[in-house]
Amino acid sequence: MAAERADDGVGEAADTNPRARTAVPGTESEAPAGRAAGAEGSSADGNGEDAAGKDAKAAVAVDPKVAAAVAAAEAAGPQNGETVRVDSWIWSVRLVKTRSAGATACKGGHVRVNGDRVKPAHSLRVGDEVRLVHEGRERIVIVKRLIRKRVGAPVAVQCYVDNSPPPPPREAVAPAGIRDRGAGRPTKRDRREMERLRGAGGRPGGH
Repeated sequence: MAAERADDGVGEAADTNPRARTAVPGTESEAPAGRAAGAEGSSADGNGEDAAGKDAKAAVAVDPKVAAAVAAAEAAGPQNGETVRVDSWIWSVRLVKTRSAGATACKGGHVRVNGDRVKPAHSLRVGDEVRLVHEGRERIVIVKRLIRKRVGAPVAVQCYVDNSPPPPPREAVAPAGIRDRGAGRPTKRDRREMERLRGAGGRPGGH
């Protein structure tokens, strides 16, 4: 009789102990849920990485508006063997403010193409190196696109590779051309001195 009560007691303890009934099944049911949650998390992370990669590529790409403007400028450029004058090109890509300033720079010997001084009507080709001394600064650019129509600054920088040295600091730039009030018209000597201060009389390479 004692043995039967002992057996009954063990059976009742097993039946009344919730841990004994649910420990193993609960572990099996919770483990797949954890793995599923982990899989979802890794999938979300992967999507996040993909989105970040797409954003980075989009940032590197050229603005569609700029790309369209570049295409329009090229379409308006030389066709069927036509050429572009150097004075027109340096004006179109905003290296000088006016077309006449580009022609004046060429006539003054301040524009060189592939190391040679050129006249305003010199024909440019893609890959040419253009050196320009203007307003106290030397610009060195490689022609990427031939255009003959003046474009905005974001489009202009897409038309050449800029190898120019950095501009001088503001404090190093002489205030050329400033005369005292009432000093009258400058003499030839004064004009030569102003040209020298502006750097217009300088020649690339010291020649």
